[in-house]
Amino acid sequence: MVARRFNGLIFDFFGVLTSNMVEVIECFEDREKIARGTFLRAWADPRGRDLFTRLELGEISQTDWNSGFAALMGVAPDDLMSRYLYDAFPAHEVLKVARQARAAGYKTAVLSNSLGRTPYDPYAGFDLLGNFDEVVLSQNHGLRKPDPAVFQLVLDKLGLPAEECVFVDDSEENLQAAVDLGMTIVFALDERELSARLRTLLGLGLL
Repeated sequence: MVARRFNGLIFDFFGVLTSNMVEVIECFEDREKIARGTFLRAWADPRGRDLFTRLELGEISQTDWNSGFAALMGVAPDDLMSRYLYDAFPAHEVLKVARQARAAGYKTAVLSNSLGRTPYDPYAGFDLLGNFDEVVLSQNHGLRKPDPAVFQLVLDKLGLPAEECVFVDDSEENLQAAVDLGMTIVFALDERELSARLRTLLGLGLL
């Protein structure tokens, strides 16, 4: 029997296991009746980047982020995270591949820069603990992508070397960090294209 090239499959959450985040943001801006680009300008602002970083590290609460980021965009802070992520629906085709890979013997994991879990839990309804071997949320460890330490953490939990793992993300910065560790990467943009690419790479058939 020919040895398998890969043994692990690691997924980002937002924009990989959910809808494309560019589309999520545009839908949010349209619902809020604010100009397209408002969210990304706030995110690019050093104050916005700091709010996201501190939230992902678990240094501030989601409520703190709601207040701070709302002020940068000029919108109401109430339940801002749930309003922002309203259209972050499950990427069913990608989730199907994740389950198929696990059933075929691949170890699977989610590595997410967390956006908090209260008062709004974006992970609710995904049953990540039931569908993946390991789940690493940045806020629980005080580490966030692209820090190599958080990649090493998930590798240690899987018990696999980087060279045996495929990492999927929609951020070029995070993908480069994975490459530097020796992982094979897949850039996530379109759900169906990603699913097909992963099935080919891992030798999985169509369901």
